[in-house]
Amino acid sequence: MKKLGLAVLLSVLVVSLGFAQVMPPKSPGWFNHTGRWSFGVQGGGNMWINDFDTQTFTGGGNGFIRYSFARDFSLGLMGGWDELASKEPSIMAGRMSLQNTSLKAKGYSGDLVAWFHLNAGKPVAPYIYLGVGMFSYKRTILDDQGWPNSDNQTSIHIPVGVGLEFAFSKNVALSLDLGARVMDHWTDYYKAGTQNFMGTDWYPTGRLGVNFYFGDSDDDDNDGDMLTNGYEKSIGTALNKADTDADGLNDYEELAKYTTDPKTEDTDGDGLNDGEEAITFHTSPLKADSDGDGLKDGDEIKKHRTDPLKADTDADGLSDGDEVSQYKTDPLKADTDTDGLSDGDEVLKHKTSPTKADTDGGSVNDAQEIAKGINPLDPTDDIPKPAIQRIEVGKAIVLEGIVFKTGKSTIEPSSEINLMDAFNTLKDNPAIAVEIRGYTDNVGKIASNKKLSLRRAEAVRSWLVMKGIDSRRIAVAGFGPENPIGDNSTPEGRAQNRRIEFFRTK
Repeated sequence: MKKLGLAVLLSVLVVSLGFAQVMPPKSPGWFNHTGRWSFGVQGGGNMWINDFDTQTFTGGGNGFIRYSFARDFSLGLMGGWDELASKEPSIMAGRMSLQNTSLKAKGYSGDLVAWFHLNAGKPVAPYIYLGVGMFSYKRTILDDQGWPNSDNQTSIHIPVGVGLEFAFSKNVALSLDLGARVMDHWTDYYKAGTQNFMGTDWYPTGRLGVNFYFGDSDDDDNDGDMLTNGYEKSIGTALNKADTDADGLNDYEELAKYTTDPKTEDTDGDGLNDGEEAITFHTSPLKADSDGDGLKDGDEIKKHRTDPLKADTDADGLSDGDEVSQYKTDPLKADTDTDGLSDGDEVLKHKTSPTKADTDGGSVNDAQEIAKGINPLDPTDDIPKPAIQRIEVGKAIVLEGIVFKTGKSTIEPSSEINLMDAFNTLKDNPAIAVEIRGYTDNVGKIASNKKLSLRRAEAVRSWLVMKGIDSRRIAVAGFGPENPIGDNSTPEGRAQNRRIEFFRTK
């Protein structure tokens, strides 16, 4: 069981690694070696550590040419000239003791050297070097007399050391290093004196120099977009333009953060460039329709002015895409036809037209029909048959809902629905004739109230006549405060008394 669990864990790890995003390589800095040739010269001092008992500081120098194969590794050739000197009183050079004069070894070295660079790309960069080669030299005393003869000698030569480079630019750096040059044990032609700790002859060195670098490195970042030149070459982006496609995102951001195409301004083809999507609108630059409403992000912002992050901008129950493409409604207006019903309710619940306030054309808008409990898709039920049609000749009925401006005979617009009831009844029943009677409450003078009640009755007749009813079928009368049906001592009673009655005369 444990083995099975381990196998499952390993499988999940492998899959996770397989799907993990591969981050593009960043440039380590502006002072890079990779892929570049460099040349340097150095000078400084030496001290010959050999079998003699007295050492002397002398001068020397070297130059090199090398090529950097990687951020942390260079290989090249180093050549140098060094003068070494030391003294030993027990040794006689002819008739003179080497106590008062120095034995010198002057010569040239040539080495194959490897450099290991630390802190790659940074302007202060330590390094370690190690090499192997030959040292060709000649031993002399006094005025360059050969000792013990004038023959040229050779020795193995192993340079090793550490140092620091201080870069002034990507092409010039100052170098300072401390090292050693290890040789064989016979360079001083003496083996019986002081034995140094390495068991061989060698000399420590201190060098100060200047290095020159040529060309560009694949680790450089010419355009400052944090991608190496080498990587940009491999993917085809511009080496000297941080934002290759000019979309407002630098190439590294596109690859590492948004995974968009740094060579294509509008990766998802939605009409917005990647920078606008990522920074301004916060939409997905990889998805043409961020909110999945059926409209491209660019169309939402530039054409329809809808929210590309909200599928239903006006919250009416229909997605923006459905409103624009299918129902032709306004995606910014929840009730396109202003009938009191949201577009979503009209389409999904009531099956009415969201672009037509009165779907059935029966003269009552959809919301009013639904509020009354009648069918908004049936025009025949919009105007219910009024009580006028049912009253007997010689009887009266109050026409409810007829409202006038206070103290005037001007009919309020809200009265139209009930007036339509009366109109349709008279139109559909041409044999009916009526007298329209106006009444008021008892507030004010009786004469004035009678005149007002008559004018109001005449206003109702005028409305019906204008709609097409023959004026000969309609008589009018104004009774003022007479025949009250409510208590004039209360506001409610007075409201009841202010009324219009239809009295059937035929």
